[in-house]
Amino acid sequence: MPFLADLGVMTQDGKVVRAKYDKFRQINRFLEFIEDVLPKLDKTRETTIIDFGCGKSYLTFAMYYYLKELKGYPVRIIGLDLKKDVIAHCNQLSEKFGFENLRFYHGDIATYEGVTHVDMVVTLHACDTATDYALAKAVQWGGERNPVRSLLPA
Repeated sequence: MPFLADLGVMTQDGKVVRAKYDKFRQINRFLEFIEDVLPKLDKTRETTIIDFGCGKSYLTFAMYYYLKELKGYPVRIIGLDLKKDVIAHCNQLSEKFGFENLRFYHGDIATYEGVTHVDMVVTLHACDTATDYALAKAVQWGGERNPVRSLLPA
């Protein structure tokens, strides 16, 4: 995963940075959750995923790379966060690595209206009422005909 060097988790020669070893383990554990969801994803159509409160987007990048690059799923992933500088940096990295269907936006979960349908909502370590808003949006977008899968790993 070449983006991990730019995110500071690995060195340019592919070694895990000692101070980021826990982050590296978290990324790998998160991808195990994603692996569990694969049988429910449709490889014949684009899957839209939103990561609410994506922050520096270690997990968002890993999820995109795993699903799109390694597993060949047609995905569109959106990262949403309140930190404008972090969002700008994530978009620069996404462009650098040619991740065409991975975009980051500045915004609040409660008021985000950028899509009308999603297939999966991801939120990790959301603060205060952010998790409540993320779950409400997931239900709103999912409806009865298209259940939304929500990953909320501890």
